[in-house]
Amino acid sequence: MLPFANIALIGLGLIGSSIAHAVRDAMPTARITGFDSDPDVRARVLELGFCDDVSDTAGAAVIDADLVMLCVPVGAMTDIASEIATDLPDDAIISDVGSSKESVLTALTRALPKARIIPAHPVAGTEHSGPDAGFATLFHDRWCIMTPPQSAAEGDIARVRAFWEKLGANVEIMDAKHHDLVLAVTSHLPHLIAYTIVGTASDLEDVTRGEVIKYSAGGFRDFTRIAASDPTMWRDVFLSNKDAVLEMLQRFSEDLSALQRAIRWDKGDELFDLFTKTRAIRRRIIEEGQDDAAPDFGRTHE
Repeated sequence: MLPFANIALIGLGLIGSSIAHAVRDAMPTARITGFDSDPDVRARVLELGFCDDVSDTAGAAVIDADLVMLCVPVGAMTDIASEIATDLPDDAIISDVGSSKESVLTALTRALPKARIIPAHPVAGTEHSGPDAGFATLFHDRWCIMTPPQSAAEGDIARVRAFWEKLGANVEIMDAKHHDLVLAVTSHLPHLIAYTIVGTASDLEDVTRGEVIKYSAGGFRDFTRIAASDPTMWRDVFLSNKDAVLEMLQRFSEDLSALQRAIRWDKGDELFDLFTKTRAIRRRIIEEGQDDAAPDFGRTHE
């Protein structure tokens, strides 16, 4: 039995389009209705054909839905929830894919006080965006973190969980505030560092931008991949999860100062101990299937 028969996807970029492709593979009889605020995206989705219907308004997209998945930047949640409020069926479940959860739950609860809200965050993505970037296997063996409110019905939680499991994800349930702290460490801070490092390299007066590009080592290339992520999405993530991000940024600043002192005073043992510890973490990530152990991170050199 399918967890949902009529799915409305609001936002048809990388995640929204990947959900559509994954539903097509895993739940081929489910009907998918899509909406995106950009008319060019709507036109492209019609060409690509991964939705059964593409609506001109968000409200029209949700009229018959039993699951509404909001795949928009977290800063747009309030506006999009207000747009669908009058057309939302009473029995529909509202979920999302946002990278910060406490602010999303607050925004959706205010805009849709009677709705059945089950927030979620598939921890998956690429640096690419737009409807052409989606693919069905994006969520395979990746984690989807659900953060349902205490008032959520167990049956609603189970249906959303079953949905993500059918798309190939591993599901974890946790408190929204704890999620935001964990993701501030594992995702938000690394993105902030990547944006900063790439920006610093671009602004160096004694090193030309051409040299930065031409002589980029693997580490810098990895930072540029992260820094190529969607700017609107990440602007909203940092602002919506500011408390946790600032807390982690303060801790990082303190650790960076300690590293600076170790280098200045030739404390090789401290550096060696730190690098040994971080190397062990990398090995654990590979062992748990969260990255590729192939040489040069699986890059091809053609």
